[in-house]
Amino acid sequence: MIHRDKSTFELIDSIGIISLDDPPANALSIPEFISIRLLHQWIANPSLKGLIIRGEGKNFSAGGNLEAIFNASGNPKTLQSLMEDGISLLKTIENLDIPVIAAINRVCFGGGLEIALACHIRIASENALLAFPEANFNLMPGMGGTVRLPAYAGFSQSAEMILGGDMIDALNAKELGIVDHIAPKDQAFEYAWTLMQKMTHDRPVKVIRSIMKALKNAVELSHDEAMKEETLLFCSLARDEAERRKNEEA
Repeated sequence: MIHRDKSTFELIDSIGIISLDDPPANALSIPEFISIRLLHQWIANPSLKGLIIRGEGKNFSAGGNLEAIFNASGNPKTLQSLMEDGISLLKTIENLDIPVIAAINRVCFGGGLEIALACHIRIASENALLAFPEANFNLMPGMGGTVRLPAYAGFSQSAEMILGGDMIDALNAKELGIVDHIAPKDQAFEYAWTLMQKMTHDRPVKVIRSIMKALKNAVELSHDEAMKEETLLFCSLARDEAERRKNEEA
């Protein structure tokens, strides 16, 4: 197991597991809870097929350390740099061409919810609570929360959730489209593991990455460009599969 600050990485059966490791709250001491350089080291294994992000212990994450934020605000450039590092980290996670699942048990607040929203799939245990409480402290989400949340919950519901600063449970989060699946109490990771295995087991890494690239292209590129790229990816996989079958018959 690899350690850096308050996060750990483990690779099991080609699935990477990142744990926010500062229980019980798993608060984020800095926005960049993993350096991008280290993240790239963790995911460099060519056999890696997927990534699960979870919190160590009972909770996912209670969010950022407000005292550290207020202390850093004395130097505006320092605070902005810290926030930009966190934003870059979440964008890196969001842009990975392997599936990334957030396994949300119990508390998922503020920066913790921003981490979850940067993942491709979110699973919340039935006793999970989600919130953007920043407005209660005269703040607002600062690592993409106001950008990513409306894509799932819509503008009006996002405004209500962020300005209200109230907690919502897993069922309400699913109804809003913020989470994709509800797991039994405290079983978000186990649910995420089963789902990841279903998506990636016996799938070649190239197939997984090609599908993820095509799905992202559908969002980022024009319709015609995405269709063109999909065809190229399909043809590459078809050539590989034809060669594999030919070698088996030889």
